Amino acid sequence: MSLWSRPATRALLLATATAGVLDLVAAFVLAALAGAGPGRVLAVISSGLLGARAEPGPGTALLGTLAHFGIMLVIAGVYPGAARRLPRLGSRPWLAGPLYGMLVYLVMQYVVLPLSAYPYPPAGSPLQIAQGLLVHATCVGLPIALIARAALRREPRPTA
Repeated sequence: MSLWSRPATRALLLATATAGVLDLVAAFVLAALAGAGPGRVLAVISSGLLGARAEPGPGTALLGTLAHFGIMLVIAGVYPGAARRLPRLGSRPWLAGPLYGMLVYLVMQYVVLPLSAYPYPPAGSPLQIAQGLLVHATCVGLPIALIARAALRREPRPTA
């Protein structure tokens, strides 16, 4: 059986793609409401690697997209591993998923971004923080948890 046909790999890729697209669409909508376009969003994402010199353009758009989905692959991979050790995560995706998404948001804002080349301050206003928590709860954590639950249900149980 090839790696790509394994159910766990397919679930990981599906969770990465689903959460990645939903998160980007939410970022594009929020940016549009603030008067910025998708190119600016992707440049801001790429600034985690390039710093303040990241300006909108095809190169930063590609780098931002690759960085976004690379990070999402890690985020989507952590949850099923944790759910294998803590079965309640897998059995309660409607609660655990949004909580996981909010934890992801907080770690990204207050640990990952400050350690990167990201040249902007973390989200500061209560509205920005609330938006970030809501988007990550619904667009990142919940789909990852639901896809992980389905994949974990299909895994063979170890025999004693």
